[in-house]
Amino acid sequence: MFRTAVKTLSLASSTFISRAVLGSRHYCKKIPTKLRVSEAVSGLNVGANIKVQGWVRSVRAQKKNLFLHLNDGSSLQSLQIIATSELNNPLLTFGSAVEVTGVLKESPNQRQQVELEAEQISVVGECNPVDFPFKIKERHGLDYIRQFPHLRPRTNASSSLLRIRSQATAAIHSYFKENGFAQIHTPIITSNDCEGAGELFEVAPPYSENEEDKYFFSAPAYLTVSGQLHLEVMSGAFSRVYTFGPTFRAENSQSRRHLAEFYMVEAEISFTESLEDLTKVMEDMFRSATEDVLTHCAQDVALFHKHVAPGHRDTVDRMLKTQFPVITYNEAIDILNRSNQKFDFPTEWGCDLQTEHEKYLVKHCGDVPVFVTDYPYDLKPFYARDNHDHPKHTAAAVDLLVPGVGELCGGSLREERLDLLRTRLQEVGLDDTYSWYLDLRRFGSVPHGGFGLGFERYLQCILGIDNIKDAIPFPRFSHSCLL
Repeated sequence: MFRTAVKTLSLASSTFISRAVLGSRHYCKKIPTKLRVSEAVSGLNVGANIKVQGWVRSVRAQKKNLFLHLNDGSSLQSLQIIATSELNNPLLTFGSAVEVTGVLKESPNQRQQVELEAEQISVVGECNPVDFPFKIKERHGLDYIRQFPHLRPRTNASSSLLRIRSQATAAIHSYFKENGFAQIHTPIITSNDCEGAGELFEVAPPYSENEEDKYFFSAPAYLTVSGQLHLEVMSGAFSRVYTFGPTFRAENSQSRRHLAEFYMVEAEISFTESLEDLTKVMEDMFRSATEDVLTHCAQDVALFHKHVAPGHRDTVDRMLKTQFPVITYNEAIDILNRSNQKFDFPTEWGCDLQTEHEKYLVKHCGDVPVFVTDYPYDLKPFYARDNHDHPKHTAAAVDLLVPGVGELCGGSLREERLDLLRTRLQEVGLDDTYSWYLDLRRFGSVPHGGFGLGFERYLQCILGIDNIKDAIPFPRFSHSCLL
């Protein structure tokens, strides 16, 4: 039944120009206008002869009529197709790819503005509904559809996520462009470990017995964990720069918050000595991108807030209406120690905040994003600026904690004082490796700072997605690299 040939059933003898003679008048049928489904359902082309292409989301055959819903990924809403039973086809099944031509008309059904009265339906690609893992009348959970990364874009949840992801990407780029930031394409392959944590994927050529060929670049090279240091290079010539691209961490983690490959938004601002300059950009970018997504992807966002995280829209609205509070690390430790909650990890001064601590602090502050500043100096990388406060030695660093996720952004003022930076690099044994970094402070150095935002965690935050693997098209994590 499911053969590979394309079968076309048509009420017209041709897809192109046909001519009928009625008395002395000649009628010429126009070539149909090709529209995306999002353009067709907008209602702006009522009365037009159109062609649409896409995948069948539902099919219902009656004695005299045939009803289809067609989607091409351009919107969550599908286009209803109405045809006579003569156009039915055993190859016309849920999941099949089709091309339909006909006249777009107003729909009597209040649930949709228009419908397409089909004159021709062509099956372009067959789909056996028995073998297809997604069923027409079932609402599949994210855990289930995650098993099929090559097919999950066909589901409403995944296609909505991808449209939101695309819109959020454009919104973030737009925010930086409108605020005078220059986009920098930082390298994927690098020789530095920006975070200093050693969680690096090494880049190496095929095995060679020749010792001289051991390193393709004549030195060890890695997939980048951050574009920050390269942005710092650029911040010596540009006052505002940013990058948005993939980063990699060789963390052996199966958690719901970590990926081996993920996207980072990173920015660097020159001529600043205040963490407030950084927090303002973080907060403004968050608001700008989120409001843009809510405006342009309203139906897609509503799907998540209804079926994936019911009630989460209230949390998002609260985040947008409330100015993000700011607390110091000292205040955060006091809040944790005064709480009645029993934590799995210690909460004494000097400990790193864990996810359980971060989520509690967010709840304590009204379930809105909260900035935590001035962390213990020893918890932060070598480039964080020393606050020189004693006896509690802290760094001018800041994290943005958000509901449901915990840490979303991390940033700091950078240590621009050459003598202090040199001492710090010597302490951590990186003075030889980062001699070029010292040059940035020797030649026209200025006070500066920056931050990084995890893009998938941002999507988790605004959509209420529990597992970060559902916020990216092709998740990469330990022991899993499908496709």
